[in-house]
Amino acid sequence: MNFGLKRKASAPAQTMWTADEIARLCYEHYRISLPKQGKPEPNREWTLLAAVVKIQPVAGQTCDSTDKPVQVTKDVVSMGTGTKCIGRSKMRKSGDVLNDSHAEVIARRSFQRYLLHQLHLVAVLKQDSIFVPGTQRGLWKLRPDLAFVFFSSHTPCGDASIIPMLEFEDQPCYPVNTDWANDLEASGNLEAEATEDKRKCEGPNNPVTKKMRLEPGTPATEVANGMAHYPSFGSQESGPVPPSVSSSNLASEELAAVPGMAPSGAKVVDVYRTGAKCVPGEAGDSGMPGAAYHQVGLLRVKPGRGDPTCSMSCSDKLARWNILGCQGALLMHFLEEPIYLSAVVIGKCPYSQEAMQRALIGRCQNVSALPKGFGVQEVKIQQSDLLFEQSRCAMQAKRAASPGRLVPCGAAISWSAVPEQPLDVTANGFPQGATKKGLGSLQVRSRISKVELFRSFQKLLSSISEDKWPDSLRVRKLETYQDYKEAASAYQDAWSTLRKQAFGSWIRNPSDYHQFK
Repeated sequence: MNFGLKRKASAPAQTMWTADEIARLCYEHYRISLPKQGKPEPNREWTLLAAVVKIQPVAGQTCDSTDKPVQVTKDVVSMGTGTKCIGRSKMRKSGDVLNDSHAEVIARRSFQRYLLHQLHLVAVLKQDSIFVPGTQRGLWKLRPDLAFVFFSSHTPCGDASIIPMLEFEDQPCYPVNTDWANDLEASGNLEAEATEDKRKCEGPNNPVTKKMRLEPGTPATEVANGMAHYPSFGSQESGPVPPSVSSSNLASEELAAVPGMAPSGAKVVDVYRTGAKCVPGEAGDSGMPGAAYHQVGLLRVKPGRGDPTCSMSCSDKLARWNILGCQGALLMHFLEEPIYLSAVVIGKCPYSQEAMQRALIGRCQNVSALPKGFGVQEVKIQQSDLLFEQSRCAMQAKRAASPGRLVPCGAAISWSAVPEQPLDVTANGFPQGATKKGLGSLQVRSRISKVELFRSFQKLLSSISEDKWPDSLRVRKLETYQDYKEAASAYQDAWSTLRKQAFGSWIRNPSDYHQFK
């Protein structure tokens, strides 16, 4: 399959799957393959969902006709749910806690676990795998007919969530819920300072007080007293939250390029705001009323509840993966080229094609002089019209008249297409039910924590005879997690180039958090 990955795509490749097919497959997998444990409590909690889907052409097809769609199989190979991050004070130098449990990050770490298993199949067991031998000793590459699609039930937090709201236009959200503001404050979905900013920015004279239509068929709703009540689609630490995000950078020509966003000449009256905060060193948001509230294109960090996090926004991480690949530094030792996503599909939620393109591709499109095999990918970005059944919006619609708060689910679920213990349910970065007394033991570690993925990497390495090791692992004696990461020289060169040319303010954890063995 030549879909994305900087390879020429044949005409049939464009019709191999649809965004709705990807979303439907992921929602079905969530319902069937994930346990009740870790899922939101009915009528009280909501969560976010992300997954990686393997796309593979059905064997035996002839390629003599360009107008006949290629038949493909679609398989979920990793999945994650989650809405939370831990604060800086909760981070551990032992690598046994998940710092970031947003669904996209859980899905990507679960994908790395899947890739490790596939490498074990081909390099150790000599069995069929997604990998084939590369041209250099000890290196492997992805089979040329395979591709991976990333699915998220929601717009990634950070820059991609800065979405313009246009006057006289169907807004990219769902019917107004007058309890939204109360639910939001009660659930801690935004920090107190963000709530205060919201109050300051949305006075009675703000243009967002005008009537706006929502979904087709939904009657126009008056937004009274300067407080617009929209459903929030972000998590406790992120997500597009209605009157909030945009920037003075949202030029009319940019908005005109957004399909279906508004009739010609429509006025931008406000923006969806992201809870993610600008990192130190960036220009920062203006905080001005309406559409000028946010500055677009900036690196952002996920906010904590009183305890700041060191976790970059999901928009930033997806942009980084689009250049460095999803495999990370450790797995790059075994790979001839990075593992890129061919497409990103977003579920039904507040959405802007222009914002997604800017956040995931545009900010880094001029990065150059990358090592061989690395490059800015023209990842395909699409939106599905299917809503995730346990999203905040869906849950609000179900419990419209129910008493009590709607809050984000505190648990995160990881699932990988691996034969042994594919599931992992965590809360606050540790396996659900863990006690303080047990912290530090082997039993109280997520299977996708840094230390456990490192352990799996070391197990793979020890199963391969040294004469078949890749050259990058034969240069010097490596001991710590940091040693092995730094020894992936091509990956580190690519990361250094990306930081110098586009992401210079990226927050990096101190090296003493990577010294475990």
